[in-house]
Amino acid sequence: MSSVVVVGSFNVDHVWRCDSLPAPGATIIGRYSTGPGGKGFNQAVAAARAGAATTFLCALGDDAGGAMARALACEDGFQLTAEASDQPTGSGGIYVDAHGRNTIVIGPGANAALSVGFIQQQRAVIGTAAVLLAQLESPVETIETALVSAREAGVLTMLNAAPANAPSTIGVLKHADILTPNETEFAALLARHVGERIEADDVATLDGGSLHALCRKLLPDGTVVVTLGAVGVYVSHADDALRGDSQPYYRIAAESVQTTDTTGAGDAFNGSLAAALAGEPGSAFSQHVRFANRYAALSTELPGAAKSMPRAADVGARFNG
Repeated sequence: MSSVVVVGSFNVDHVWRCDSLPAPGATIIGRYSTGPGGKGFNQAVAAARAGAATTFLCALGDDAGGAMARALACEDGFQLTAEASDQPTGSGGIYVDAHGRNTIVIGPGANAALSVGFIQQQRAVIGTAAVLLAQLESPVETIETALVSAREAGVLTMLNAAPANAPSTIGVLKHADILTPNETEFAALLARHVGERIEADDVATLDGGSLHALCRKLLPDGTVVVTLGAVGVYVSHADDALRGDSQPYYRIAAESVQTTDTTGAGDAFNGSLAAALAGEPGSAFSQHVRFANRYAALSTELPGAAKSMPRAADVGARFNG
C-alpha cells in the first residue's frame, strides 16, 4: 500500500553551472554534470525521503536513462511502475548561475507517451493512496485521468500545474483538491482560465485579500498554495474547507538558508507536502505547509534536483521540528 502516488515525468538532467545565465546569442563557459530529474521523479524522491511509502507512475524509454530511473528508485526505496515507450527517456537542459538561479528546457521524450490506458490499468494502485500528486510534464488528458481515478477512490488530489507553459484545462484543474503553482505558473493559469492579467513578479506584492480573491476565481472549491521562492508561501482555502486552519488565507515566510541551487525546490516542496498530508491527515494544513517550506529551503543548500532532496530527519534537526 502506498500513502503517496506520484504520476509524472522522469528526465535525465544535463546541468551547466556558470557565473551568469547565457544571454540570447551568447556563448559562455560553464561546468557540466548530469543526473536524474523530471518533476514527477523529483517529487517522488522528495515524498519518499520525507517519510511516505511512495509509488511513481511514469513512462520510460528502453535506454540508459530508463535504467537509471529504475535503479535510483530502488536505492531510495520507492516503487516505480513504468509504461514502456519507443521514445527516448525524457531529458532536461539546466543552466544555473552563481546565485543559484536557473533556467530549464525540457525534451519530453517518453514522458509525452504516458497514456490514459496505462493510468487506467493502475486504478487499484491509485486507490490505495492517501494522496495523489501530479504535474503537467505529461499529457494533460493522462493527468486528468489520474486525478479523476483518485477522486473516485476518495484519494486527496494535488496538482502542481508546472511548467508554466504546459497545456492545462479547466477539467484538469477542477479535479485538484490542492493546486500548487509558483508565481509564474499562477499568473499563466489566471491568464489562461480566468482572463485576469498579472505579471508574475507582482504576485508576491499583492495584498492577501486580493490574492485570495484571484485564487478563489481559479479554484473556487479547493486550496491554492502559491510558492513564492525567497518570499515564502501563500495559502488560500475555500471558505467552507479550511483543512484544519483557522483562517481562509495566510502567508508563511521563507526560511533562512545558504542557497546553492534552487533547481528542484518546487518539487521538494510538493513531494514533502504530499508526504506530510499523507502522514498526518488530521493536522492543520498550515503545519504541513510549514514542514514543506522548510524541506524545500533545505533542498537548495545542495546542488542538483532529485539528489538534493533531504530526509525528514534533516529537516527536524535543522529547524528543531
